[in-house]
This record gives sequence, C-alpha cells and structure tokens, in this order.
Amino acid sequence: MTDGPAARRRRTGLLAAVGLTALLAIYVWLVALRAVQLIGTGQTVGVVLGVALLVAPLLVLALITREWLLAIDVQRMADELAATGDLPVDDLPRSPSGRIDRAAARAAFAPHREQVEADPGDWRGWYRLAFAYDAAGDRSRARAALRTASRLHRGKGAAADLP
Repeated sequence: MTDGPAARRRRTGLLAAVGLTALLAIYVWLVALRAVQLIGTGQTVGVVLGVALLVAPLLVLALITREWLLAIDVQRMADELAATGDLPVDDLPRSPSGRIDRAAARAAFAPHREQVEADPGDWRGWYRLAFAYDAAGDRSRARAALRTASRLHRGKGAAADLP
C-alpha cells in the first residue's frame, strides 16, 4: 500500500521537526555544559554568566515543549474534524503564483468569526477561525486562536476574548 502525497508531506514535516528539535537539544546541552563550567570557575563574572546561560536553555526547553504539545493537539483536532467531515477546506481563489487572494480570504473570514462569537466555548469554531486568520495573513491571531481551540479541546478553561 502506498502513501498519498498528504501522508508523505506530513511524515516529511514530522521528520524535519524532530530533526530540528534534536539539533536544538544538542545546542542547549552544549550551552548548559559551558554554563556549568563558567559557574565552576568560582569567579563572580563566570558565575553570573553561567547562571544566565542556564536560564536560557530552560526557557528554550519550555518553549519547545509548549510548541510540540500544541502541534500534537492541533493534529488531534484535525483528525477529529476529518473523521466527521468538518475539516476546513482551502477553496479560496489563488493568484497564478499560488498566493491566496487576500480580499477573498477576508470575505470568507466573517462567518468563522460569527460562529465563534455565537459559541465561544466550541473548539471547532476556534479551529476554523485560526485557519481563516491564517488565510487572511494574520499569523499571530491564527496562533492565538489555535491555542484557544487547543485549550478548549483539552477541556481546560473557557474561551478567551477574540484575538
């Protein structure tokens, strides 16, 4: 049985993400190792720099973990929506270069926003809104809407205000 193009793209994307995460882990480990060496010097400047360098890897690890958890939940949400036939379809008109027509994306955005306003506790609406924001070119609001969808999907809290 052969995989379709979508399955191959998903696998390639996953392998790339795992590879980059592994490279980052090596980098973080090396920075942490140098930080411990600086602290071991016993000199004030070395200790201060060492502590600062230890904080950076911890912050990086926390952010990477947060992104992986979001990615896993976004995939779970997509799988649930696909199983019920409710996965958003990208049918927006595109230019010859493949870019989404921004005017059409903004026009298609309104129903998704209205759905979230009508039922702010439904993760499905937030998921669709995130992809509408993304199509309209607003990546930061798309990410915020995905985080809200993920929080609601996991049952951790009420919806936030619209981004």
